[in-house]
Amino acid sequence: MNSCSSFNEYIYQAIIKNWDADALTDYQGPTLQYHDVARKIEKLHILFENCDIHQGDKIAICGRNSAHWAVAFLATLTYGAVAVPVLHEFNAEQIHNIVNHSGARLLFVGDFVAKEINPVEMNRLEGIINLPDFSLMISRSDKLTYAREHLNMMFGSKYPKAFRKEHVRYHENEADELALINYTSGTTGFSKGVMLPYRALQGNLEFCLHRLGHQLKAGDSMLDILPMAHMYGLAIEFIFGFCNGCHLFFLNRLPSPTLIAKAFIDIRPGLVISVPLIVEKIIRKKVFPIISTNRMKLLLSMPVVSKKVKEKICEQVYQAFGGRTYEIIVGGAALSKEVEQFLIDIGFPITVGYGATECAPLISYNDWHEHVAGSCGKAVEGMEVRILSSDPQTVPGEIITRGRNVMLGYYNNDEATEQVLDRDGWYHTGDLGTMDYLGNVFIRGRIKNMLLGSNGQNVYPEEIEDKLGAMTLVSECIVIQQNEKLVALVYPDQDELVNFTTEELENIMEQNRVELNKLLPNYCHLSQIKLHDEEFKKTPKKSIKRYLYQNI
Repeated sequence: MNSCSSFNEYIYQAIIKNWDADALTDYQGPTLQYHDVARKIEKLHILFENCDIHQGDKIAICGRNSAHWAVAFLATLTYGAVAVPVLHEFNAEQIHNIVNHSGARLLFVGDFVAKEINPVEMNRLEGIINLPDFSLMISRSDKLTYAREHLNMMFGSKYPKAFRKEHVRYHENEADELALINYTSGTTGFSKGVMLPYRALQGNLEFCLHRLGHQLKAGDSMLDILPMAHMYGLAIEFIFGFCNGCHLFFLNRLPSPTLIAKAFIDIRPGLVISVPLIVEKIIRKKVFPIISTNRMKLLLSMPVVSKKVKEKICEQVYQAFGGRTYEIIVGGAALSKEVEQFLIDIGFPITVGYGATECAPLISYNDWHEHVAGSCGKAVEGMEVRILSSDPQTVPGEIITRGRNVMLGYYNNDEATEQVLDRDGWYHTGDLGTMDYLGNVFIRGRIKNMLLGSNGQNVYPEEIEDKLGAMTLVSECIVIQQNEKLVALVYPDQDELVNFTTEELENIMEQNRVELNKLLPNYCHLSQIKLHDEEFKKTPKKSIKRYLYQNI
């Protein structure tokens, strides 16, 4: 696609160029073609106009990924209103807080969310619209009620001879104009609404079109697994895929590992965007048990045979992701070094990116051919990255970045904005990292997660967890500090748990601790491993909510 002067022009061009092609499909459900999307957008524009929604007004969207979620989002931006995507995984109170804090006038909701929320708690809303059919769940405006009841008539009257390409007209956005507010938390006292301008969305989009667009052609399939209310899924899976003319599939049900695995096989996506958890589960459950057998270990130890065996393993892993993907881009959290190195060793097209909601989200990335193990790529075009350290190659320091993708600030929160955006436009990520002489960024952990050893040494729990996570019967783990001693909480592998007594399990964990400590400097040694009886609570990026477990 040729460069466009504005973000909304990319949406316009994608619709016009792919008018009769498949656009959005709810997996195992109906499909909208690009002209269907245009027609639905136009109907929502008529609805907005007739209930006095103006440019800059906030419209919230909360529900599982679906074709209609995508339509509501596109309609909001192309109208000139401000989208407020809300994670459907937030509880009712958090959803209420975000809707109220943002000042949203309308709220689109999915079936699941509609049953959870209480409209009384969002008394400034003028209406709640159901995503499945765009019907009204509640209306507090006579204009909204009338417009929805007569929407088909209004549309037919405006376009009596059918809605055609020449009728498509979208808001001509400015670069620094506010496009959306994305909330990093739903808690009242910690609500930080990241204000993202159109230039940030366009910066991410143009980078993807330039670096990935030639690997996917119009009509190729993409599977949208990650929640579109999170910037990683919204920008890379959805916006890029749509503007590239791809056919997008949405898992509009709870994305269980079984459903995701089946969807990969059915849809055969041309590009896979994933969080580490999905990739690691497939590798640990389906591949590692096979290569751990004595016969396979013997074959892998024989140089000539090993190459052929690795090629076969790579092909099997490749088929598990549909057999057509150009590469798998992992982001949102740290990928296990064990899994990453295994995939690199067999020649699998894996790469790791790095970003933040505040950068919509891309900060760094490398194509899989250029990927350096342990890194998350180089600064993307339009962005600068620095490490605040006396020696950025060896001494970890805070990662800071500035450029086209950086937010305007936090909505109605100047204090929080000033804490992370300095006078020179640098965004302080709160992440610790190093950078090699080629510009590859290596993440060490979060500053707020860093622990202080008994003799003042810096301890990065993520590095300990990476090694522990690869050990026997460990499904999930987190390292915390108690009375200046390091303790690991472990959620064991539930599939294997039935084969062991509690005493045997505790002995295995003690052996894990002894073996792990041999791999670590003294100040990182674990004093104890405690068993945790349920999965750890996680963020939408599937990283553990550490703050919940600090005082266990």
